[in-house]
Amino acid sequence: MSGLRLADTDSLADLATYVSRARALDADGAVRLQAAGTTLAAWVGVLRGRGLLGQGTVVGLRVLRLGEPAEVDTVVPLAAVGDRLARATADQPVLDLPPMTVRAAWAAVTPPRSGWQQVGEIALDQLRSVATEGVSEVAQGAPEGSGAAAVEDLRHRVWTRPIAHDGGADGLPSGVAFGAYALGFLRGDVGQVHSAARWFRLTTPGGHVLVRA
Repeated sequence: MSGLRLADTDSLADLATYVSRARALDADGAVRLQAAGTTLAAWVGVLRGRGLLGQGTVVGLRVLRLGEPAEVDTVVPLAAVGDRLARATADQPVLDLPPMTVRAAWAAVTPPRSGWQQVGEIALDQLRSVATEGVSEVAQGAPEGSGAAAVEDLRHRVWTRPIAHDGGADGLPSGVAFGAYALGFLRGDVGQVHSAARWFRLTTPGGHVLVRA
């Protein structure tokens, strides 16, 4: 299949905004496009995890409607997708799939498909505060000239730290706040938190953020 037809121009613009935000996190990043029927799941990496189990991995998920059925599962460069979305039109809201595929470590750390249970909820204002405070902590703790390893260690400590709140979901890592903030998912007032195995999933009207605890 050479392209994915989005349901409408709003869906096209939604995907373009999502891809743009993901590129701001990693200009050389990738997006996994999974189409089944008329549903498109677009996955992006937010934070890299560590170890064999990928502890600390954070991924974003936006689910969109397609205008016609498709069956696709591919990992392609964000930059290539962004360029193709910019060329799409209102009359032809089609994403031409890039011919090249890439490997992304986060794409190999697959969240479970089933077994999710709601374990709590959390105010999105709190997530916004956690995210902005974490960003500031990383910036102040990693001044210009800091080595890449030192910066990565600091980011890992900050974003794997559990969020303290009263809505359940004990152990919810701060990385979920960063992902929701960076991808523009902090819409509405409250996010629903689900868990399965060692994963947490935050769901808001904007999308989903999944984190490997």
